[in-house]
Amino acid sequence: MSASETATFAAGCFWGVEVDFRNTPGVTDVRVGYTGGHAEEPTYEQVCGGATGHAEAVEVTFDPEEVSYAELVDRFWELHDPTQVNRQGWDVGTQYRSAIFTHSPEQAEAAAESKARAQARFPRPIATEIAEATTFWPAEEYHQQYLVKNGRATCRI
Repeated sequence: MSASETATFAAGCFWGVEVDFRNTPGVTDVRVGYTGGHAEEPTYEQVCGGATGHAEAVEVTFDPEEVSYAELVDRFWELHDPTQVNRQGWDVGTQYRSAIFTHSPEQAEAAAESKARAQARFPRPIATEIAEATTFWPAEEYHQQYLVKNGRATCRI
């Protein structure tokens, strides 16, 4: 078995994004949380207030022999509208921005290439930022697998 790798994505509210990635073959775990900000150990209330600079994000653990990082990035574009700036639907604020947080130069290159290919599918410019990953702060336990816990989603893990 190969060593697992990590990918981090922000695509609006993290609950639905978590379910979609969790149900992707080759993904072994997904945690929801906060990243890309400046506060230490942010809480949901602080992040929602917009003062910490964090985005709601998912940390995806995957087996690269089963699913490639590039495939995960390609999936990311399907999960939200990456042309919206600091919002997804009714959720508005920098915490709902579209972002890919990369863990290596190879991930940054793959993300940029995927973004360039994906742009052809959208009528407006993709607003997704690609940035180096910083500390990922797991969200409070009640947010982990929230939709599954509340009978609003299914999950294979």
